[in-house]
Amino acid sequence: MSAKRGSQTVLITGATDGLGKAAALLLAEHRYRVFAAGRSAEKREQLDALAKQKNLPLKTLEMDVCDDASVQKAVSAVYQEAGQIDVLINNAGLVYVGAVEDLRLEDWRRQFETNFFGVIRVTQAVLPKMRERRAGRILMMSSVSGFVTPPTQGAYSASKHAIEALSNALRHELYPFGIHTILIQPGYIVTNIQSTAMSIAEPYREKFKNGPYAKIYASYLGSASSTRAQAKTTPEDCARIMLQAIEAPRPKARYGVTSLATFAKWAMWLLTDSMADALIRRRYGITREA
Repeated sequence: MSAKRGSQTVLITGATDGLGKAAALLLAEHRYRVFAAGRSAEKREQLDALAKQKNLPLKTLEMDVCDDASVQKAVSAVYQEAGQIDVLINNAGLVYVGAVEDLRLEDWRRQFETNFFGVIRVTQAVLPKMRERRAGRILMMSSVSGFVTPPTQGAYSASKHAIEALSNALRHELYPFGIHTILIQPGYIVTNIQSTAMSIAEPYREKFKNGPYAKIYASYLGSASSTRAQAKTTPEDCARIMLQAIEAPRPKARYGVTSLATFAKWAMWLLTDSMADALIRRRYGITREA
């Protein structure tokens, strides 16, 4: 693929911030033609201005992955302007923090509407023409939480587990058509998604302090702060892994991004369930109450 960078078109969802923005800029710097989709008009304007300043082949467009009409309009605009989509990066996502019992059903639905159904919505819009051309790559942004579930992360982790299963199915279904489906599995990378998660969790603040899971919330928040302080992997590091997955002649099914992702994957392979559970409970200080 690298020999044809200038003719390759990439569509990225959730591309005006965090990992998506880093990928959009890196790919454009490598002369891919990038369409960076996002909801925020302000962030789109900022990214367009940066692309213009750097003379990059990058253009933003409005897309809400939770809205059928918005997705169809954006995808149609890309096809009308570029004629094809060679790479789709399903990156848009958010995080709900909360114990399974605490989270309202409407929040479970919002979690899956963005992280899972949004991915299906965009993928289904892109696939027909990609399949007709018998070529393309679809990158799915998963997470360590796609195969390891910490406490208070049930909703987010469940949505990423679902992405793992969806990607497995697509990898087989699209094989006859020469389309590669690739999972990207970051660990903890500092972006705005963490601060947004805390804003989304505002209705649950009282439960964080005084609910039956208060100790677990406190342990989770403390662990998150510690992990954030120690995090060394940047969004740009993740973007380089995505570039590698796009350009590999024979891409792997999964690409881990951080050392945490690699450690967690090996741990899940090597440890029994009881051993893995004990590690997680020890990390979050979870003990049996009298």
